[in-house]
Amino acid sequence: MFSAVAGILMYFEFPLPFVPAFYKIDLSEVPILICSFMLGPVAGVAAEFTKIIIKLIIKPTTTAFVGELANFIIGCSFVIPAAIIYRRKKSKKSALIAMGIGIISMTVIGAFMNAFVLLPAFAVLYGGMPVSELIGMGTAVNSSITNMFTFIILAVVPLNLIKGLLTAVVTFLIYKRIGKLMKL
Repeated sequence: MFSAVAGILMYFEFPLPFVPAFYKIDLSEVPILICSFMLGPVAGVAAEFTKIIIKLIIKPTTTAFVGELANFIIGCSFVIPAAIIYRRKKSKKSALIAMGIGIISMTVIGAFMNAFVLLPAFAVLYGGMPVSELIGMGTAVNSSITNMFTFIILAVVPLNLIKGLLTAVVTFLIYKRIGKLMKL
């Protein structure tokens, strides 16, 4: 059920003005994080994977599957540490700490994965374009983006921080209500 909601939420994505158009934000991590808090990190990873499959059924890839792989890896890097921390002590304070650690984890892992795996893979699989062309897309929206380092620092990191914060805020606001409904 969580995967189905997340898969549909992936369809509703919106761009941010300071990142290239191929980066978009959606709220699909909210049901996955709730699932992870309720059922644990393994369930969260399974839901994350199923979410990607559902999304691909609804809307085929436009990124040669690199975007979906990125969403899976970065989503898991958020929900796994958050679920592990929250399962040790289930309280509002531990939920906030867990989500904070999850945001840091997804931001750091997202930065490294984009720099060393995802962007180079996207360039190769999306017609063999040079990575410099992707960086040029960043430069077009932010003239301070001039190389891979500035692309990561000025586009990828803020994108992941914003997505993580939005996910955490929405999850924090609805988690207990969803939890009460699930116990019925």
